[in-house]
Amino acid sequence: MSRTESAKCGFSRRKALAGMTVVPGLAALHNSASAGPTSNYASLPKPAFGLGLVSYNIGKDFTLAELLKVAKEGGVSAIELRTTHKHGVEPTLSGEQRAEARKRFADSGIVFWGCGSVCEFHSVDSTILKKNIDDCKRFVELVADLGGKGVKVRPNGFNKGEKQSDTLKRIGDSVRACAENAASAKVEIWVEVHGNGTQEPANMQAILRHCDHPSAGVTWNSNPSDVKNGSVRASFELLKPYIKSCHINDLFKNDGGSYPYAELFGLLKGEGYDRYTLIEVGRTPGDASACVEFLRYYKALWIRLAGEGA
Repeated sequence: MSRTESAKCGFSRRKALAGMTVVPGLAALHNSASAGPTSNYASLPKPAFGLGLVSYNIGKDFTLAELLKVAKEGGVSAIELRTTHKHGVEPTLSGEQRAEARKRFADSGIVFWGCGSVCEFHSVDSTILKKNIDDCKRFVELVADLGGKGVKVRPNGFNKGEKQSDTLKRIGDSVRACAENAASAKVEIWVEVHGNGTQEPANMQAILRHCDHPSAGVTWNSNPSDVKNGSVRASFELLKPYIKSCHINDLFKNDGGSYPYAELFGLLKGEGYDRYTLIEVGRTPGDASACVEFLRYYKALWIRLAGEGA
C-alpha cells in the first residue's frame, strides 16, 4: 500500500503491526493473513459467528463487482449493502437487475446479508412516517428478491417537546408494521441501536417491547454508550433477546482501549449467536488494494479478540 493510500485509510502497516503487540500473538495471525486470499485463516480457530462488512465507508465508492472482489480477497464472508452508495443495489432495480445482483453474490461466494436503509420512524408528521414505512416495505421486497436476511432501519433521536415514551412507542409501532409485512417475505427488520438518546440500550429495549414481533430485532451497533463501568454486560443483558445482527467498528483503535470487544464477542458466543459481526468504520480505506489489506489486518485482529472472549 502506498503512502497516499495509507493517508486515505488513516492506517498503515507500521501502525497496524504496532497495534498487534497489544494483543499477544496477533503478529503471527497477520503472517498467516498474508498467505493468500483463499487460505488466509484455514489453520486458525473460527468463531461461531462470521465476519462481514457494511458498505458504509468501506467500499462506498465501489461497484457491486468491485465490492464483492474486495470482500473475497479480504476474507470477509457477508455484506450489508448501505443505501445511496455506488453499488446501486436499490429498490428501483428492475427484476432483471435484481436477478443479476443475486447471481453476482452467488457466484462470488459472499453472503448477501441485507440492506442498510435509512428508514426512521420517530417523526410526529404522519406523512413522513408513512413514507418511511412504505420505503421500508420496498427494501423488504428487494432483500427478498436478492435472497437476503434483513432490512436495517434506525431510530434517529427524540422529538423536542414530546414525551420520550411517546416517541419510543411510535417507533415500536412503526417497526411492528414493517415486521408484519416482512414476515410474509421471510425477511427480518433490524433496528439499529442508533440516535441521540434512542441509542441507549434501555430505550432500545422499550422500542422492541412496543414492537413485540418475532420478525423484528436489533442491530447491535457497538456504541460508546453501551459501556457501563468498563463493561457491556449490563447493556447486552437488556438487548440480548433481540440481537439479530451486529455492527463493529475500529478494532485497531479499541484493541486495548475503550470498547471491550473481547467481552462482547464472548457474550455473543455465550448466547449462541451464529450470524455476522459486520465491519462499519468511520473512514474510507482508499482504493481496492488498500481495502483488501485493511480487511486482512482487521480479520486477524477480529479472530484474536473473538478467540479471547470469555
